[in-house]
Amino acid sequence: EVCTKTAINSCSDCIKSGAYCGWCKQLNFTKPGEQEAARCDTQAALKERGCMEEDIISPKNVFFNVKNSTLSKNTDTTDDPIQLQPQEVYLKLRPGLSKTFRINFQRIEGYPVDLYYLMDLSYSMEDDLRSIKSLGNQLFEALQGITKKGRIGFGSFVDKTVLPFTNTNPEKLKKPCAEKEQFCQPAFGYRHVLSMTADKATFQKEVNKQNISGNLDSPEGTLDAIMQAAVCGDRIGWRNSSTRIIVLTTDDGFHMAGDGKLAGILEPNDEKCYLENKIYSKSSEMDYPSVGQVATQLENNNIQPIFAVTKNMEGVYRKLSEMIPKSEVGVLSEDSRNVVELIKAAYNRLSSKVTVTHDSLPDNVKVTYTPKCPNGGGSGGDTGVCDNVGVGMMVSFDVTVTAKECLDRNISFTIGPLGIKDKLKVSVSTRCECECDDPQTDAHPYCNRQGKVNCGMCSCKDTFVGQKCECSIKGKDVSSLKAACQKDNGTECEGRGDCVCGVCQCHAIPGGLAYYGTHCECENESCEKYKNQLCGGNGKCICKNCVCDPEYEGPACQCKKSDEQCRSDQSVCNGRGTCQCNQCKCIEGYQRPFCKFCPACQTPCITKGESSSTHYRKCIECLGFQTGPFSKNCSEACKSIHKFEMVDTLPPGKPCDVRDVENCRVFFTTFQLVGEDNYTAQILKKKECPELPNIYGIIGGSIAGVALIGLLILLLIKGIIYMNDLKEFRRFENEKKKAKWTDGANPLFQNATTTVANPTFTGE
Repeated sequence: EVCTKTAINSCSDCIKSGAYCGWCKQLNFTKPGEQEAARCDTQAALKERGCMEEDIISPKNVFFNVKNSTLSKNTDTTDDPIQLQPQEVYLKLRPGLSKTFRINFQRIEGYPVDLYYLMDLSYSMEDDLRSIKSLGNQLFEALQGITKKGRIGFGSFVDKTVLPFTNTNPEKLKKPCAEKEQFCQPAFGYRHVLSMTADKATFQKEVNKQNISGNLDSPEGTLDAIMQAAVCGDRIGWRNSSTRIIVLTTDDGFHMAGDGKLAGILEPNDEKCYLENKIYSKSSEMDYPSVGQVATQLENNNIQPIFAVTKNMEGVYRKLSEMIPKSEVGVLSEDSRNVVELIKAAYNRLSSKVTVTHDSLPDNVKVTYTPKCPNGGGSGGDTGVCDNVGVGMMVSFDVTVTAKECLDRNISFTIGPLGIKDKLKVSVSTRCECECDDPQTDAHPYCNRQGKVNCGMCSCKDTFVGQKCECSIKGKDVSSLKAACQKDNGTECEGRGDCVCGVCQCHAIPGGLAYYGTHCECENESCEKYKNQLCGGNGKCICKNCVCDPEYEGPACQCKKSDEQCRSDQSVCNGRGTCQCNQCKCIEGYQRPFCKFCPACQTPCITKGESSSTHYRKCIECLGFQTGPFSKNCSEACKSIHKFEMVDTLPPGKPCDVRDVENCRVFFTTFQLVGEDNYTAQILKKKECPELPNIYGIIGGSIAGVALIGLLILLLIKGIIYMNDLKEFRRFENEKKKAKWTDGANPLFQNATTTVANPTFTGE
């Protein structure tokens, strides 16, 4: 038994925190400075600390039978026999504390049976209908073999009379079968044919009247029919005290919720009865029910279905049977001749298996079952199951009820075997308050006559505070008193004490110690440990910090004051770290054990940081050749280079180099001394300077180059002009060769005529 305490401020908080927590109401039980939460613990711990047993408050579970009638021996003495005992119980539970009680169940021989035969009358079931018409007598004989108080009813179904499930042509609605079929009834969804009757002739007569019908698609309106048969109890004729069985025969699958959308039917099934003139009137207006809805209504109405289906549908209906508790599946022959034997076998399987369960529960209540089967075996858990239970055989189940937390109201639920009317009503409430039987005086001496006792604690008057109402706050500013108990506007007394009149009264710590300090901020138990000892056994814990003995140091006083293992070449950590707990703690980049090497430093020529590198290179130029920006104050600016020397040759290896103000390369090597910024340097006397260029050669070459380039440009231009002229001349020559000259007279041209006259000639 363990009491896991959380925030405990009252007896009620204690009771709610764990099933095995008890509260000591004894006055003066707590020590000075001890919290009232110390009153909450297991009963054994409280007794060990001196609390009297009569002062320990630890409510137990309460259980009693409200109704516990004995089981009936047979059905002859009453029409409402009792098969389950007890019939009603009341539980008052402590949160977390389970209560187990036993229920008994006994099957009565000759218990009434109501069997409703629900048949698929689609066209493919024609030969099966003929078989059922001829097997009426055998069905009644089989029922009489089970019980003398048996009754039978009949219903049929096809599918919704809307497209695409059924052909809605008016002629096809009247006769949905094939043309050759003479006896065919109009299309319908579900029809209740015959209410429960014990008259064999009536059953045979009504079944003989039935004719086949038809629809378009393969799945049928099976779930519609089962739902109406389950919820229309007064129409079907189910008796209050009977084993209710639906025998469903079909050779096809079934439509389910959502399929109605194919026909534009969007209204979900509301699980209500809509039988008008024995026809399901909402078949074309309401969607098919879901499998879950059907399973719920079958369970609520204590109906056990037997699915008698053809071989090709066995797998489908076995999956459906897994989702519907207390159901069975049997395989029909091609013409359903074996239906009677199938029903008898399925009924025996159903009746020999007792499954006990409960209806819905709140999340904070849990019920489990442990079966006590007469033949052994069985299974428990959320349901209890016993197999091979014969008539007159009693089975028992241990029922364990647990309330995980306090209930805000009383609840009730039922427990019973599936498919059986008999139920056990369980009423549950919780015990979450303490009944301390306190004195009624408001001026109890224990509370300085300024309050009353409530389960061992003081409940003070308005103007008094304190564990025993010892402080009066009349005329004082309550907020300022509380502020005085807060450190840096934090929690009052750091959550480790009570603020009484502006002063923190610190709580005790288990083990005899206590918190201390102005705001109860201190205690001497939470310092660091070394080798499982506070402060390593080498110091004292004072207000959560270790105060070490003179020869020890460290946060847990775990280290002797020594630097022997930190020394190298007579220096401690080479000046590049501190010795802590006799080990070097190096500055960034350097490695232990002696902080001698720095793999993170890029090369021996470059110190960490770009600015430091530039400064260091300028110092080499300054020290070696007295040039550069530091030449005027070289000794002051370059203290990091402790010593340097000018040499003719440098040691083997790749030297460092830097360019001076004359662009000459200065070669050098460095060695780091003890400390972070402490070096020696060797500088090569001879600098490597670049040769000066030939100014005259450069100028002459430039002029010659310009002249040569100009001449080449002129020659290029001249060549282009020449080539262009040559091209034009050749074109002219070609055109000249093509010209043709011919002789011809111009019609407008007249030759000149000359007339010569002798002025002296007279004609004679």
